[in-house]
This record gives sequence, structure tokens and C-alpha cells, in this order.
Amino acid sequence: MIEHITDASADDDKVEQELENTLRPRDFKNYIGQQRLKKNLQLAITAAKKRGEPLDHVLLYGPPGLGKTTMANVIAHEMAANIRITSGPAIERGGDLASLLTNLEDGDILFIDEIHRLHRSIEEVLYSAMEDFKLDIILGKGPSAKSLRLDLPKFTIIGATTRTGSLAAPLRDRFGMIHRLDFYTAEEIALIIKRAADILGIKIDDKAAKQLAERARLTPRIANRLLRRVRDYADVNGDGIVDINISQAALALLEIDDLGLDPTDRMLLNAIIDNYQGGPVGVETLVALTSEERITIEDTLEPYLLQIGLLERTPRGRKVTTKAYSHLGKKQTNPKDQSTLL
Repeated sequence: MIEHITDASADDDKVEQELENTLRPRDFKNYIGQQRLKKNLQLAITAAKKRGEPLDHVLLYGPPGLGKTTMANVIAHEMAANIRITSGPAIERGGDLASLLTNLEDGDILFIDEIHRLHRSIEEVLYSAMEDFKLDIILGKGPSAKSLRLDLPKFTIIGATTRTGSLAAPLRDRFGMIHRLDFYTAEEIALIIKRAADILGIKIDDKAAKQLAERARLTPRIANRLLRRVRDYADVNGDGIVDINISQAALALLEIDDLGLDPTDRMLLNAIIDNYQGGPVGVETLVALTSEERITIEDTLEPYLLQIGLLERTPRGRKVTTKAYSHLGKKQTNPKDQSTLL
């Protein structure tokens, strides 16, 4: 799989993760953007605190890098609650989930990232836990097996997913609040960059911040990553100050164009144009053409390309738009009506 800086999935590098955590806002006041979501959550949190009750279960969904984990931590801070963080793939057995739930206290928050990757048997254990705050445990096997029901503290589950359609309907229905995180505006991303620069001690002028914001794919995680890479360039090739010239040179080195596309994005669009006259073409064919995993194409590349109008999804496959032809400097012909299997 080809690595690219505009991948909005979480960083595996420990140092990068620590830097990302340093830049996370802790409260609604410092959380930039997502105004609609913040207003709804602030209302729900105020009401829950007034009644002395835990917050209702919350499901946050949207493309990676938009701040789902950050929002979960903000909710915990605003509720003055402890938060335990895990992920769907980390909960392999019912015992793992039982251990997590029985160690919670009243008002605690359990954040489950990638909740769509929970095993179906784990989801079934969650049903009664979320709805009745009861945990059903089966002791033994066969005819001698016994069912034991344990009382659980009044807790809140916050789930995060990039794929709501992969959640079982009974689990999805047990979330009292389901909210989508939207892409940010360029102006909001510029404010996020300026805030991150202040925290990291980076001197950046307004023009450079604006340029980075325009190429950050409307995604905070990518914006913060670009800022750190441009800082590296400024430290090595300048005096450490990020101005418009340093920003332009660093972005050119990273091969990120004025729409925020990197070589992988352009390779995907060119593959559709050069091999299938602009599409439609099925996602499995794109996997073979680009050597990228299907999940990378669907969760990382496509959302932004769809958002800015360079790609279309049709029942017969993916199609490149006229805007994409123009951006890539290619002449659009009248393609034959053809498609590949989805």
C-alpha cells in the first residue's frame, strides 16, 4: 500500500500520536468548528447535569480525522466524567467487554473507536448493557450452563465509526444521539492551524496558514500533520519561521497540489481516466489498479474527492467528473457507455 501524508487515518507512530494528543482541545470553547454538533451536545450535557443523570449514549460518525475521538474527550471533560478508551478490534471476547463494563463507575464514559468492527456476539452483549445497565453472562457450557445477570453502573457509551451502515440496526438504535461530523471550512482549518502553531511554538504568518488550510482536505488531522512537516522544512531550509515561500516550497516537495491532492489521489483519478475513459469503474478494479486496500479507497480517498466534486459514485461504479479532467489538465472525450463489475 502506498503511504501518503494526506491519509486522515490515525498515526501509528508513537511520537506523532503524542503530538496529536497535545493538540486536542479539551472543551467546547477551544473546539473549532462543528457548530451544529456542539450546540446539540451542549444542550444534552447541560440537561443531563441538571437532572444528575449520565449522558445518553452517543454515536459519532464521519470520515477519519474530523475529530470524533477529540469530541469524545471534550464530552467527558464537560461532563466532569472519567473516560475509558478502547476500540472495536481490541474487544475480542465477551470477557473483554465484561471486564471493561464491570470496572466502570456511575457517570463514567466508555469510548469505543471503530465500533463498527465489533464482533456480532460482542454487540449482542452490549444490547442489555446499554439499555438496562445489565450484563448477562453465561457460566458453563451445554445443558449445565447457567445465566447470570449483573447490575452495571449508569455509564455512557460513545461510539465512533466511519461506517454507520456496518453497524447492526439493534445496536445503532440504542444510541440516543447519533451525529455526523462534517468536513470543516478552509477558514476553520486556518484557525486550527494557528492554534496548533501557538501550542507547538511555531511562528507562521496568515498567508502560510491560509495556504496550508486550503490544502489540508478540510480535515484537522491532516492540517496538523502538514503543519509539522512544513515546520521541519522551515527548520532545515530557513530560520524556523513558516511564511508563504517556505509553505509553497514544502508543499511542492510533498507533491500536494492546490486542491490538497497528493500523488495517490491523482493516481486514482488518472487510473479511471486512462484505463476506463473516466468510468464508471468498480471499486475492486480500482484496488487492482492502484494497489490500495478497498478500505483506504472508500474511507480515505473517496470522501474528499466526492466532497470537492472530482469523483462521482453511481450504481455502476466510480466516475471522474469534468472538474477532475480540468484539474489534471486532461482533455475529456466522449467515453463509451461501459462499466466494470462492482
